[in-house]
Amino acid sequence: MVGSVIRVSGLTRVFKELKAVDDVTFDVKEGEIFGFLGPNGAGKTTTINMLTTVLRPTAGHATVAGHDIAQDPVGVRKSIGLVPQEYTADEDLTGLENLLLTARLYDIPKTEARRRAAELLDLVKLQDAADRTVDTYSGGMRRRLELACGLINRPKVLFLDEPTLGLDVQTRAAVWEYIRLLKEQYHMTLFMTTHYLEEADQLCDRVAIIDHGKIVALDSPAALKASLGGDIIDIRVDGGPNEALAEALRAIPAVRELRPLDGGYRLTVLSGEETAPQVLDAIRGLGLKASRISIAKPTLDEVYLARTGRTMREEEGSRDQFFKQRLTMRRARP
Repeated sequence: MVGSVIRVSGLTRVFKELKAVDDVTFDVKEGEIFGFLGPNGAGKTTTINMLTTVLRPTAGHATVAGHDIAQDPVGVRKSIGLVPQEYTADEDLTGLENLLLTARLYDIPKTEARRRAAELLDLVKLQDAADRTVDTYSGGMRRRLELACGLINRPKVLFLDEPTLGLDVQTRAAVWEYIRLLKEQYHMTLFMTTHYLEEADQLCDRVAIIDHGKIVALDSPAALKASLGGDIIDIRVDGGPNEALAEALRAIPAVRELRPLDGGYRLTVLSGEETAPQVLDAIRGLGLKASRISIAKPTLDEVYLARTGRTMREEEGSRDQFFKQRLTMRRARP
C-alpha cells in the first residue's frame, strides 16, 4: 500500500491579526503529483514555506519524508528539492557551474557532483549548452536548468512553484514531459503550484484548492469535475439577464445550478445535449433571443469557480506579485 510522504495536521500560521493558514490538514502520497491551487493571498505560499522550513508554524505539525518540519528542519531540507518561481541560477556562471555550486551547498563530493550534473544535463537536454553562461540561455533552457538544480541532491520530494510561468505553449509542453518523466521513471513525489488549471488537470493525480487559508476541495481532477454533477451550458441573451428568465431556467428539471455570467447565465445541467433545447425554448417563451449558447464538459476552472466564487486569473494578484511575475516573464527570453 502506498504511504504518505507528506503529512499535514492542523497546520496554522498567524501573522499579527491575519490567519494566513487556518487549521489545514492533508497528505501527499508517495510517488504522486500533488497540485496546490489557490488565489494569491489564499495561504498557498505560506503553506509551502512551512513545509520547506522557511517559516515555522504557529500551530499544528507536519512531516516531510518522515522528518518533522519544526523538530528536524535539516532533515527536511536534505530530503527535498525546490524549483522556485523566480530564476535563481547565476547568469555569470555556466549551466554546469551552477549545478556544481548547488551540489556544494548539499556537501556532495566533487566526483559524485560531476557525475550527477552530467546525468541531469542529459535528462533536461542541456548537454550542448553546459559550458555556456546562463545569460545566453532562453527562458525554456533556464527553467530546465532550475529543474536540474532542484534534482542535484536526489530529493524524495520536489517542490515546483509555478514551474511554467511565462513560458510559451511549446516550452510549457516540454516541461510537462520532464515532470511526467520524474514521476514515471524516477518514482518521485512532486508538489506543485500553478495558475494554469489545464496544467493541474493534465499532470496532477490529486489537487487541493485552498481559499482564505482553508482547504475547500481535495480530490483527483476527474472526481472534482464529476462533483459538479453534469455539463456546463453558457448562454448569452440579447438585452442581458433578468429575473423572469432566471426563474424560467431554474424551472427546467435538469438544471442543477444557475449563475449570472457576462450578459447571460452559466448553467450546470444533467445532460447538455438534452437540456439545451429546453433552455432555448424558455428564452423564446419570454420573447427573448439567445445571442450565443455553448455546451462543455466541466473543467477545473468550473470547479474552482464553484468552490471559491471566482475564476483563476494570473492578474488577480497583488501589485507586488504582478511585478514579480512580470520580471520572471521578461527574463524568459524567447
